[in-house]
Amino acid sequence: MRPAFSLYALPVRTRALAAAGLVGLVLAACSPVVKKHGYVAPEETFDAVEVGKSTRDDVAATLGSPSSVNAFGDETWYYIYGMTETTAFLDPELKEQRVVAIAFDEDGTVKEVVRYGIDERWDLEPVQRETPTYGKELGLLQQLLGNIGRFNKPESGAKY
Repeated sequence: MRPAFSLYALPVRTRALAAAGLVGLVLAACSPVVKKHGYVAPEETFDAVEVGKSTRDDVAATLGSPSSVNAFGDETWYYIYGMTETTAFLDPELKEQRVVAIAFDEDGTVKEVVRYGIDERWDLEPVQRETPTYGKELGLLQQLLGNIGRFNKPESGAKY
């Protein structure tokens, strides 16, 4: 009878290579995953936008379309960038965030350029309340048996 396969039957060098490969796979699985979101551009690109001189068309030609536009009040374009890092099964961690807000006056000329970094961000906690819905509350039996008798044959004059 032939003996079953054993790792100890392999040469020492082969076992060492297999162990090193296994350790490499484990370390590669734990390496962080970096994700970049939004408008990725060097800071120098925003220096081309001049307050009082640049227009909407100049900004669109230089920076492209904005990530977001202010819906209320003055017209403001936002260019937003964020970078997160996720390691293994842990929650993503925000590593870098930039927001550049470019406000325009009524003539379409740049009125103000404001830059926000990761230090100026706000962490918002969502409200955990539920909005109540009022109406008839039915139990399980009422839901199951509630339609019995509602599907009668239509009377002679009924039209659908």
